[in-house]
Amino acid sequence: MTQPPLPAPTLSDLRALRESETPSLFGLPPEVERLRDTVRDFAQNTLRPRVLANDQAPHDHFDWEAVRAGHEIGLLRLTLPEEFGGLGHGVLGTAVAMEELAAVCASTALVFGASMLGQTGVMLSGDPRLQARFLPPFLGDEPVLACNAVTEETAGCDLLRLDSLPLAEDVATARRDGDEYVINGAKRYITNGAVAEWACVFANLEGHPGATGLTAFVVPLDSPGVTRGDVADKMGYRACLGTHLDFDDVRVPVENVIAGEGDGAFVSLLQTNQARASAAAISTGIARGAFEIAQRWAAERRQGGQPLYRHQFTARKLAEMSAKIEASRLLYLQAAHQADNRMPGPVFGPSVAKLFADRVAIEVAEESMSILGARGYTREFGLEKYVRESFGTRIFEGTPEVLALEITAALYPGGVPAVPEGTASTPFPALNGGSR
Repeated sequence: MTQPPLPAPTLSDLRALRESETPSLFGLPPEVERLRDTVRDFAQNTLRPRVLANDQAPHDHFDWEAVRAGHEIGLLRLTLPEEFGGLGHGVLGTAVAMEELAAVCASTALVFGASMLGQTGVMLSGDPRLQARFLPPFLGDEPVLACNAVTEETAGCDLLRLDSLPLAEDVATARRDGDEYVINGAKRYITNGAVAEWACVFANLEGHPGATGLTAFVVPLDSPGVTRGDVADKMGYRACLGTHLDFDDVRVPVENVIAGEGDGAFVSLLQTNQARASAAAISTGIARGAFEIAQRWAAERRQGGQPLYRHQFTARKLAEMSAKIEASRLLYLQAAHQADNRMPGPVFGPSVAKLFADRVAIEVAEESMSILGARGYTREFGLEKYVRESFGTRIFEGTPEVLALEITAALYPGGVPAVPEGTASTPFPALNGGSR
């Protein structure tokens, strides 16, 4: 009797690797595998039926029921330490969960991911007072969200490169006044800003040049002087709400400072190098979700008496898309592993992972559209949502241009190439003035 074919040994399901007896260099810890299976079940059975309705709802609609269901499986306490009542997962677990969510609904992945990002500063501060005040609400019966307020009109999302700005007054500012700080300024396109209970806000101390006075604060968003702007009407990620946050003489107590005065750059570095691995996982999930639609369609659609996948041109597309997704996943798994095992996390690995994964999301979504043709252009198959959202991943947690600066800074530490000791700076002496 003919045996049924074994599942493809893809890292998107490590059980397939085991069943096909395919060796793997990278195996997920058992607790991360259990988390992946739990989140996959939630995404497939709870989220999927809601995706189309949420995407087509008014742009300021927010699905609290989906968040509540995610809260029930622990997504809002995913990274909180077990001694606090959380699940105690690191960057690896978070990234794997983000891929599973994004393969079905990238918007939902971003809702939970943005809340975790806001929590990160408080957790890593090591300040028991901050932790006792702002983390317990994530353990309650009702869901509570946080957000991270970085992006500004002038500086974008790269507040650490403000050397060209002479004074802090060009960006959001903070002024010490006794036992309080007074914050003024505006933050733009803040995910969860319309629905979060509090924000991790980055502001520069008045009178400090560049980003030398950058400081992180926990700011309850019901504080006097905080204004939530209109919800942005976005082309994608419509189920997660982005808005402006304006701060007009907002007073926060000294104990709301994260880490310490002027330590905002360090807090941002800790957050960013962890978040980029998860952002790369979201891009990978978008690519995977789009690919799975094309994969099913290529088996169902017949042309010339053969399913599409037996036609050489379609087979080439499917093979290249699959290879890109596998490479993207390996990069984010490696970046997450690095971020979990070094403090502060390395810049190079997470930046490379996100730069590559963001491009893969766009390329795979586009190729999937070409396989479905006109059907992919309709909303019936849900593919056009993946296409729209594939472009959004290039914006948050570092645009390609910002990532390029981070990567090249790692390639040229101190202004020289990072090459092995004893290696000539160039194999072409003529370029250094030598003879040919």
